[in-house]
This record gives sequence, C-alpha cells and structure tokens, in this order.
Amino acid sequence: MKLVTFEVATPLGPVERLGALRGGRIVDLNRAAALLYKAQGKTRPQERADFFVPPCLLGLLDGGKESLTEAGTALNSLKGAPAGVIWKESQVKLLAPLPRPRSLRDFFSFEDHAKAGAKRRNEPMQKEWYEQPVFYKGNPRSIIGPGATIPWPAFTRKLDFEFEIAAVVGTAGRDISVKNARKHIAGYIVMNDCSARDIQRNEMACRMGPAKGKDFATAMGPYFVTSDEVTAKIPELKVRINGKEWSRSKGAQPYWNFDVMLSHASQGEDLLPGDLLGSGTYFTGCGLDMARWIKPGDRIELDAGPLGTLKNVVGKPAGKTHLVYKRTGAYA
Repeated sequence: MKLVTFEVATPLGPVERLGALRGGRIVDLNRAAALLYKAQGKTRPQERADFFVPPCLLGLLDGGKESLTEAGTALNSLKGAPAGVIWKESQVKLLAPLPRPRSLRDFFSFEDHAKAGAKRRNEPMQKEWYEQPVFYKGNPRSIIGPGATIPWPAFTRKLDFEFEIAAVVGTAGRDISVKNARKHIAGYIVMNDCSARDIQRNEMACRMGPAKGKDFATAMGPYFVTSDEVTAKIPELKVRINGKEWSRSKGAQPYWNFDVMLSHASQGEDLLPGDLLGSGTYFTGCGLDMARWIKPGDRIELDAGPLGTLKNVVGKPAGKTHLVYKRTGAYA
C-alpha cells in the first residue's frame, strides 16, 4: 500500500487522517474499515475500526501486521465512493506520511559521498567509517511534508538539501541480528535532510553534532510505501531544481544497507514502531557535493521512482538572528 497522512477541514478545525492511494484518490482507511465492519454485522463498527485501523500511521504501526492486514482488507473491499471516505487530492492537504516519528536516526552510508567529504577537508578517508555504520540523531519534531516551504533559518547562509530514503521500523526489537532485520522494516519514505552547511561545519569542527545544522527541518513524502510493495534496494534517484536535473544516483547503493543499519541501531537499545532510519545521501545527492547552492524560491523535486517524488519550495531567509555569538563568517 501507499499510505498518506492528510488534513481535512471540519467545523472544529483541521483534522489529520490516515489514507491510502487508490485509483488517483485518497481512501480514509479508518472510515473504510468502519464501513466494512458494519457490512459484516460487527457490533460497534467505528470503535472496532479505531482499534484495528487507527486514523494515524503511528497507531497503525503500533497495531503490527494485524492492523496492516485489516487496513488492506478494508481498502480492497471498499465499493463506490461514499462521502467522507474517498477524497480527491485537491480536496485535502497532504502532510508528511509520518508527521511525528518516535525517533530519527540519520546514517552516513554512501561511500562515495563520504570520500568526497574527506577530499574536501584534505583528509584521508577515515578507517573507522568502514568499521560500523555511523549516524546522528535528528529532531523528530521538525518534520515537514510534501508541498511545504522549507524554512531558511536566520542563522545560516548556506542552506542545502540531502536526498535520502528512510526506512520505517514496524516491529519493536532489541539486539536484532542482520539476518532478521528486514522483518522489522514496515516500509520506506523519501526524505530530504535539510542542512545548514556553515553551521554544520562549525559544529563538526568541534567534534560535535550535527545539531543546529540539521534540526530545523526534515522533509518527507509524498507517501509511505509498505515493504511488501517495494524491495529494500534503493531505486535510481534524481534531483531536479526548478525543473532542471542536477544529478542522478545511477543506481548507487549504500555501503551499509538497511539491514545492517537497523541491526546496528538496535544493539543495546530498543527500536520501536515509528522509528525512522535515514540512509544518508548518495554522492551528488546534495548541493555540497556539486558546489551548487539552492536559493530562496527554488523548487526542489526529489524523484525516487516507485517511492514517489518529494516536492518542496525553498523559503526566504528569516530575519536577523536573535542568537548572540561572536561574529564569524557564518553570521556576518
């Protein structure tokens, strides 16, 4: 299934719902399940639907395989187009498929991208990079969706994108083996790891971070594709800025695959449904690798084929920073 989180207007204000794409329309899975249970003669069909097919992706993932199966059955059994159950995309606002992930770990898994960074710093490639997959922990409270404007924080002069694919944990686990890791992945989402490169450089020169250089925004969408519909192999990725192609991955795969990344993240700690694991970007999947920089008003399209195309617009720089620092090139 291709699942979306969407917002509809109600007399009490906007409400988030969980939907599935079918025939160019969006099906409200919770309401479709309630209709199915009613047709089956089940008692209290709406309450049953709220339990088995909650109206949010995080709730659905918490329900495990049973909830995903129930959602698929409801989707496939739906007949006609009852009001409040099937929507045109123009009638709703698409949000990030997983608006509030439980955690965000972003890996650094493409070898050519890592080598390019070492070359820019006039350093040898770190031998430690080959010993384990490394990641930073991002901000799960700064998620934005498809069509949203990417904020340009006042504290940066070099805003960048990073084209990534994120795996979403569907089954909880701890100390998971590489062999069993795939069973814990519920599906995949296109992700843009927005980056303030000048701030990131300063943080990492101090052997910390990234933190402020990344925490302001992570874009995701347009939908979440369940793992039964796609393989774990990352499809060819294409970056378009204002309609012009800037780069493509040419089928590049990460040195550390999602099985290894998930297994490593689980060692000594619990992974939970709704945890997000970003792949990191491929070489030339960001402006930094190409020495090309996005500008306010640019339209970014990150095309991941069967996983969809994430589209966002770059916002205008915010006003003068309110942070008090010693003046450096980053804030001049």
